[in-house]
Amino acid sequence: MNTVCLIGRPNTGKSSLFNRLIGEKKSIIMDEAGITRDRIYGKVTYKDKTFHLIDTGGIDLTTESFNESIKMQAELAITEADVAIFVVDGLTDLTENDRKIANILKRSNKKVIVAVNKIDNRQREENIYSFYELGFDKVIPVSAEHKLGIDTLLEEVTKDFNPNLDLPKDDVLRFSFIGRPNTGKSSLTNALLNEERVIVSNVAGTTRDAVDTKFNYDGNPYVVVDTAGLRKKGKVFESVEKYSLIRTLKAIDESDVCVLVINAEEGIIEHDKHIASYAIDAGKCLVIAVNKWDTVNNEQEAMKKWKMLIKNEFQFAQYAKVVYLSAKTKKRIHTLMPAIISSYENARREIKTSVLNDVIGDAALLHPAPSYKGRRLKIYFVNQSGVLPPKFTFNVNNKGLVHFSYERYLENTLRDNFELEGTPIVIQFKNKNE
Repeated sequence: MNTVCLIGRPNTGKSSLFNRLIGEKKSIIMDEAGITRDRIYGKVTYKDKTFHLIDTGGIDLTTESFNESIKMQAELAITEADVAIFVVDGLTDLTENDRKIANILKRSNKKVIVAVNKIDNRQREENIYSFYELGFDKVIPVSAEHKLGIDTLLEEVTKDFNPNLDLPKDDVLRFSFIGRPNTGKSSLTNALLNEERVIVSNVAGTTRDAVDTKFNYDGNPYVVVDTAGLRKKGKVFESVEKYSLIRTLKAIDESDVCVLVINAEEGIIEHDKHIASYAIDAGKCLVIAVNKWDTVNNEQEAMKKWKMLIKNEFQFAQYAKVVYLSAKTKKRIHTLMPAIISSYENARREIKTSVLNDVIGDAALLHPAPSYKGRRLKIYFVNQSGVLPPKFTFNVNNKGLVHFSYERYLENTLRDNFELEGTPIVIQFKNKNE
């Protein structure tokens, strides 16, 4: 999938444009998880094309407080991107800061589109001509606030992108290790590939230094998706955690199963939950691997504590399979592949319509939906409408009567009656006459 980055100095309305393009508010609140996070990335679909959008944050290269890491973050985002949208303020003159950012963009040799923001009437359109001084061919007037020029901008951004083709996907399971730095992702990959039952067949290079490793486990082929990337740039780039997220997102996109690696010595921190939520947002299977298990004392007690901790901290991902292992000593490493494989199999599971309706019918009789203003939700028919992840469509009298607590009850019913551990599921409601 292509990547686009937004770049510009502070106060040009970059965040507003970002929100307009991804169609969401700046902050996403996950009720179940209690997570609030500022989005620096989003997924944008325009017509038949989809791309990642990255917000680099406001870059001020003119103040004394400027430091090398800010410039490095911007350059890393540009390196990862296929297209850069350079956001400038259409209500002010060109600044020295704008010119410095333009120079960084010119050196990148990437396609650059100048989005002149805050142009919300014909009179202001005259303001765009001064921005051709920056030296870029494509200068487009937009108003993020009033949704003007957005289609023209997206048309130009996606012009050379390939459409989302529904290409037939082979049945080889692809998985990736995701997580914070220093949790042992690389060590876990190495430990897994060196296990006796694993045969590494070949290494195929893919885009931008990422390497997908094909291997055989118990006679079947698998691919582990590498999230390292950009190694040629040296360790200094790896220190910019914010933009390692870009590479993580790409790995998540290419995976069927994501293995979130947590450090048993450090416990669970907020960032672990954020990373898990990216996999869930993408509809991927999730396995939580508590690594460095060789460092715990009294394993039975430790496992009890960890189970409770994961239950409390990952309330939004109760379906995830959990394994406890050590990449260093290979302790319990044998538990990893079965958890990955069964999660994937559950994500592909197809449930007979008749059985599905029997289970949901019984659940609705046992606990009828709550009434609202004298009206009650009625479920007429349920069918499974997709896999990877499993999708279920409920035909109802009025989808406006669905309360989130009842939707959760229906999801729990599905999970209690069918093998869906390790995979998210999607429930959608459709009015009978739609």
